[in-house]
Amino acid sequence: MGFHNNVIIDVDNYKHCHYALYPPGTQYVSSYIESRGGYLPSTMFVGLQAYLREYLMSPITLEQIDEAEHIEREQGMHFNRELWLGVLNDHGGYLPVEIEAVPEGTVLPPRNVLVQLVNTDPKYFWTTSFFETALLRAVWYPTTIGSISWLAKQIIRESLEYSSDNPEVLRHMLHDYGARGVSSQESAGLGGMAHLVNFSQSDTVPGIVAAKRYYNAGNISNSGCNSEHAGFCAWGRDNEVSALKNMLDTYADTGIAILLTDTYDHENCVKNIIGKELKSQIQNFPGLVGVRPDSGDVVAVTSDTTQWLMDSFGYETNSKGFKVLPPYIRVVQGDGVTFEALPKIFIEMEKRGFSAENAIFGMGGGLLQHHNRDTMNFGQKANAVFVDGNWRDISKTPTGADFKISKKGRLALTIEN
Repeated sequence: MGFHNNVIIDVDNYKHCHYALYPPGTQYVSSYIESRGGYLPSTMFVGLQAYLREYLMSPITLEQIDEAEHIEREQGMHFNRELWLGVLNDHGGYLPVEIEAVPEGTVLPPRNVLVQLVNTDPKYFWTTSFFETALLRAVWYPTTIGSISWLAKQIIRESLEYSSDNPEVLRHMLHDYGARGVSSQESAGLGGMAHLVNFSQSDTVPGIVAAKRYYNAGNISNSGCNSEHAGFCAWGRDNEVSALKNMLDTYADTGIAILLTDTYDHENCVKNIIGKELKSQIQNFPGLVGVRPDSGDVVAVTSDTTQWLMDSFGYETNSKGFKVLPPYIRVVQGDGVTFEALPKIFIEMEKRGFSAENAIFGMGGGLLQHHNRDTMNFGQKANAVFVDGNWRDISKTPTGADFKISKKGRLALTIEN
């Protein structure tokens, strides 16, 4: 699907007719990207470098111009071939645009400029806004996922500081299970990559690859042997004990085994199979055994499972007065976990006297998919034009939607103490 790499058609169709809509004498157009607010109180900026390296560091070609002309004219859309031949001949196929941005990983309030861009050749003033569709998408999605992940991290941090003696486990507390719940491999890559800014746990391989490819990341993620219902169901209901035991036997040398316990009856599995029939083997397992409920009410089942495990394996009381399971066993809650559910889970755990470190969490669709551009109201808007030798500050001020009022004038982001 080579058209994915052709920036000339990675646009809304109407972008091809916009160059003629600027005033005569226009030489430069400046625009910017921001989150215009939403229900999230903070923005963690990430993802721009991935787009720059994947799409803008390769020049357009004559073949891509031909492809774009055919597609646009076929639809009845205006297409100015001479403009693109000019980009090819004058700039070697690279868009003559300067892009500046806040450092990736920066956390700041909404309604602050994140990216600002301006053309560098007055002949191609139209390029600034031409690739808005792709650039905005490249920024809003990973930044939204990164912001959700960062805010979840603050919720977990607060609970650990309140109820645990081991706040250093923070980066290991939220696992990315979202690969199957997104619409494309690229979404899995960009969203998974954004999550890894905050946490070191992921099963979304495209996200790990993206972090390495676009940010030269090293060993940034950990995972472990997990189970799925297919393998356990294959043993049959009467052999559930054998299915779980087989996993403990097979992966003892890896140091981690995460056992699904809701294949049939989660409560029975935890109380009688995990807590009795396999108790000795789990106590002697050379590493961590995760007990993973995969259904039920996420708030209740996390605390219920913790309680049942404490009934079987005991607990210690930490310096803050909260109960902690033995270090070889933890609850792994990866079903139904969302940004909104996390504080409710911790409130219930604290109410029952359980430390937050008793459970490790995973998020799937709630991390990578339950969001869109309007979650944080992202927009890219023109803020200044250079016409007939002078800069003009410009903005939109629509009635009926105050949050859409845009910023005017060339922008600078400063830190105020």
